[in-house]
Amino acid sequence: MSERAIDTQGVMGLLPHRYPFLLVDKVICCEPGKSLTAIKNVTINEPFFQGHFPGRPIMPGVFIVEALAQACGLLAFETVGEAPTDGKVFVFVGIDNARFKRPVFPGDQLTLKVEFARRVRTIWKFNTTAEVDGAVVATAELMVAPGQ
Repeated sequence: MSERAIDTQGVMGLLPHRYPFLLVDKVICCEPGKSLTAIKNVTINEPFFQGHFPGRPIMPGVFIVEALAQACGLLAFETVGEAPTDGKVFVFVGIDNARFKRPVFPGDQLTLKVEFARRVRTIWKFNTTAEVDGAVVATAELMVAPGQ
C-alpha cells in the first residue's frame, strides 16, 4: 500500500470527533497497516488552557494521549478502508507504559507518530510517540477496538 497525506477535511471524514475534541489537524503520511504521522497545532485558544494553568499554560498529558489515540484511530480506519459514516467506530480501550518527558506549550507543534504493533482478536495495539521539534514529549502503548 502506498503512503498518503490527509488534510483536515479528510481527518474529519475518518474521525467522529469535532471541536473542541478533535485533536488531529492533519496527517503528514499514512501507510495503512504500518504507520501514521500526524500534526496537532497547539494554540493558546485551546479550551483547557484557561484552567491548566493560568499564567503558565501547559497542555494536559491526557490530551496528548487522546491526540495519539485519535491518530491510532485514523491508522485503523485507513487500514480497514472504512469510516464512521460506514457505521464503524474505533474506541480507545487501553494504555500501557505511558511516559511524559517534557511539557507542551501553546505555540508548539505536536508531531504524533503511531506504529501498528499487533492485533489480537478485536484489539489493535500501537506504539506511539509525541514529539515537539524532534524532541520526545510522550510515549505510550495504546489500544483501540471497534465500538458500537
